[in-house]
Amino acid sequence: MNPTQALSRAGQSIWLDNITRDLLTSGTLKRYIDELAVTGLTSNPTIFDQAIKQGTAYDASIAEQVRAGKSGEELFFEIALEDITRAADLFRAVHERTAGVDGWVSLEVSPLLARDTKTTLRWAQELHAEAGRPNVFIKIPGTPEGLPAIEEAIFAGVPINVTLLFSAEQYVAAAEAWLRGIERRIEANLNPDVASVASIFLSRWDVAVKDKVPAELVNKLGIAIGQQAYGAYSQLLQSSRWRRALNAGARPQRLLFASTGTKDPKAPDILYIKALVAPLTINTMPEGTLKAFADHGELGTELRIDGGDSGKVLGEFRKAGVDLGALATKLQDDGATAFVNSWNSLLGVIASKSSSLARAS
Repeated sequence: MNPTQALSRAGQSIWLDNITRDLLTSGTLKRYIDELAVTGLTSNPTIFDQAIKQGTAYDASIAEQVRAGKSGEELFFEIALEDITRAADLFRAVHERTAGVDGWVSLEVSPLLARDTKTTLRWAQELHAEAGRPNVFIKIPGTPEGLPAIEEAIFAGVPINVTLLFSAEQYVAAAEAWLRGIERRIEANLNPDVASVASIFLSRWDVAVKDKVPAELVNKLGIAIGQQAYGAYSQLLQSSRWRRALNAGARPQRLLFASTGTKDPKAPDILYIKALVAPLTINTMPEGTLKAFADHGELGTELRIDGGDSGKVLGEFRKAGVDLGALATKLQDDGATAFVNSWNSLLGVIASKSSSLARAS
């Protein structure tokens, strides 16, 4: 049994935080599913931006969409859905084997809509319908403006991956939005089994404080945030409120650990994988981190449902002058801005390629 299979046996789902046309056409993703226990996939604007600008794999699809009169965001979503639906089909057997618990792929709404609740909801419904697959999540950021859209999308029956969460408090707010949507479905005599995950980003915490804290605290903040969020997650799953929904046919919104690639070259490349082993959770890994863990990974101690020593560790960061609440807000805002920048870059690349391909035809 290799390390990724052992992690899967420990009850944590391994998802790949990457999607490219080459990954699909080369058979690499299929191999990861078969050999490395990968059971899902996430994407974001930055991933698509890099994939499209760094080669010619998408040129034929772009040219086809240009001939069909498509451009801009409309053109992007057409080619993105080609990848997303193909990946969803590869994971369909996993999805069916796990009765819908696993085997999911994720596509994000336009990050330009992060502050627009109504339009985010409309896009989420339209993209999910166009994908036409039962195992496609639509990603909505867990910003204050995104929370109402998350609740409404869940109530409308759209599976949602809540993204851009950076703290236990932000996770709880997103989980409550999801649960309100579920409870409304129960009250309306609708099926409450609407899947969702809540994605908390970790390594960016350590990048943000690496030059501002004592050496003994370096690369410990992201893990402590993950432990604290897992404690909040476990507490919710033990609550009477959640068990009432469970009794009515709902299933848990799983906690997903994101941004788990090690950014510090001096730190272990499997830092956030080894430290965050927990059943009924997901770790979505960059491709390099997945390969590293498959090669030399080892499982750490399973996370404690009470958050372990995260309270003590976070207290040390506060003593060092880190305002955790303010930093969580900044990281969420910066993350939203970074996705907007990637989105604008992506649309620029598509416009440039569209123009050159049209001239060449």
